[in-house]
Amino acid sequence: PAPSPAPSKYLEIKSPMVGTFYAKPGPDKDDYVKVGSRVSPDTVVCKIEAMKIFNDLPAGVSGTVVEVVAQNAQFVEFDQVLFRVDPG
Repeated sequence: PAPSPAPSKYLEIKSPMVGTFYAKPGPDKDDYVKVGSRVSPDTVVCKIEAMKIFNDLPAGVSGTVVEVVAQNAQFVEFDQVLFRVDPG
């Protein structure tokens, strides 16, 4: 059998729904967060549009963003990883 991947030390922020991922509040605005941004559980990290409703997604964790996995305006699935956060 193939070895299972080593557990990651990073926390993952996943999509709670199917929809379109938006990294910024508007086309002429900066991203909510980027690599190196500090987040707390209530920090809004993106918006997900589902059925014409824009939903703010709070981080739910504390730490530093080390990876932004999703691309702006990308369609995302339920439970898809959007960000990885170093809790250290």
